[in-house]
Amino acid sequence: MDWGRAKNVLIYAFLLLNLVLGYQIWMDARETAGANLDFTSLADNTQQAMEEKGIQVLAPIPNETPKLPKLSYEFIEDNKAGIEVELEKTVDSKLIFSQSELEDALQDEIPQIGTYRWDQLMAEDGAFVLHPLVDGKWPLFNVSLELFYSDQKITGYRQTPVRITTAEESDQQVLPASKALGTLIENFLPNDAIVKDIQLGYYGQLFNSDMQVAMPAWRFVLESGEVLYVQGISGDVFSPKTDKPGE
Repeated sequence: MDWGRAKNVLIYAFLLLNLVLGYQIWMDARETAGANLDFTSLADNTQQAMEEKGIQVLAPIPNETPKLPKLSYEFIEDNKAGIEVELEKTVDSKLIFSQSELEDALQDEIPQIGTYRWDQLMAEDGAFVLHPLVDGKWPLFNVSLELFYSDQKITGYRQTPVRITTAEESDQQVLPASKALGTLIENFLPNDAIVKDIQLGYYGQLFNSDMQVAMPAWRFVLESGEVLYVQGISGDVFSPKTDKPGE
């Protein structure tokens, strides 16, 4: 018997089984979450629009409304900025990573990885995506650190480091997620849209300038893969497809 081939068959069988079980657990969790969501924070007209348009919200609606400043940031140019860098030593990849596991595995080659957070919903084919954190908590969605993987190994990364500066102006109250979601449901989301994630962070239009500006923003990820941002102060809606408000 070819034990090497038999071993490979068993490994792939177990991987397939894990994928199936993981998918089933995810589906069960999503159905449970959907059944337990509380929409009382949404206005009556928003709830009516949800029903009429067949819109589903499968993510909890955050109730936090912190006071946050706008910020400025600039991209730091160096000889590795914006290009794929191969790791000196590849790292075993997993279907699901914890934040601490990523940091422990890559701290030596990407020292600043501890200031980034893994964004599971933005994963691309062959790449994990992370965003830098503002004050250790709020992701800056405009900026990404990509970790490339192949054959179950993390093989390299690409990033353009940034220097973040918090504005000297006073903090402003962020509008509630329920209000931002209401704006989308009533005016922007198509029929049968499914909202699967709601998260607060920073986002801003990119300009041809050394210094960029970002504001607190609620990010909404749809089941279709579309991403929409609602600016946390003005309530303007942005789509990365156009980077223009209200489109």
